[in-house]
Amino acid sequence: VQLQASGGGLVQPGGSLRLSCAASGSIFSIKTLYWYRQAPGKQRELVAGITPGGYATYADSVKGRFTISRHNGKNTGYLQMDNLRPEDTAVYYCKITDGIAYWGQGTLVTVSS
Repeated sequence: VQLQASGGGLVQPGGSLRLSCAASGSIFSIKTLYWYRQAPGKQRELVAGITPGGYATYADSVKGRFTISRHNGKNTGYLQMDNLRPEDTAVYYCKITDGIAYWGQGTLVTVSS
């Protein structure tokens, strides 16, 4: 399984970005998809997760601003990020687990004026 994260970039505070996670292989549609992030000097933290059936959970810090979704037919997951704040600046990673963890390569999100 390979995951390819994309969609990061530089955005002003209050702006929006949509991250994508494209997966190869056949297990994507039956596994929970997670988005994590790692800010400079900090540990990687869980941002959101979505089950194959679409049940989503979020970290308190992003509730009401981020929306996780998935398209199983396209083997792709998404993280819509609205009302971005400077503290959202981080490298964002997608992950699925099938006994072992498969990570995407990360995409950098920078929120700055």
